[in-house]
Amino acid sequence: MAQIGLFYGSTTGKTEEAAEAIQDALGGTSVVALHEIADVTDSDFANYDRIIIACPTWDIGGLQADWEGFYEDDLDNIDFSGKKVAYFGTGDQVGYADNFQDAMGILEEKISSLGGETVGHWSTDGYEHEASKADKGGKFVGLALDEDNQSELTDERIQQWTIQLKSEFAL
Repeated sequence: MAQIGLFYGSTTGKTEEAAEAIQDALGGTSVVALHEIADVTDSDFANYDRIIIACPTWDIGGLQADWEGFYEDDLDNIDFSGKKVAYFGTGDQVGYADNFQDAMGILEEKISSLGGETVGHWSTDGYEHEASKADKGGKFVGLALDEDNQSELTDERIQQWTIQLKSEFAL
């Protein structure tokens, strides 16, 4: 069984593509199992002590539709105690500068309140945004990807972040 569960929602495919790239960078399917949040039950999280949560920010600072449903109906049923949880999100820092990566921040806040230990913080350097629920003291709670405005940086960011995760996940 894989050592890491990566749970993602994706409407346009950008977050799914990033999830697959992160899976590859961390060692493939034997290390990371991908789970589309629309097909998950709360018990699926029990199989992992290392978790990656992936969600794009939609509309004006909202969760992606599949994550929104899971957040409202199932997330409170999960005990994240003793689990290390990393986050990444996709978003548009130019068009939505006032709520860039808010979905990542919303999920991190809730999962932390349920006992999850956040790992994988990422510097806000190199991003142009005004505000974000994911920005805590100059660091995002996870990897921020912007395929709309900085797609040329995505591969390098994923490589750097997964090196960091390997250490923080003790892989």
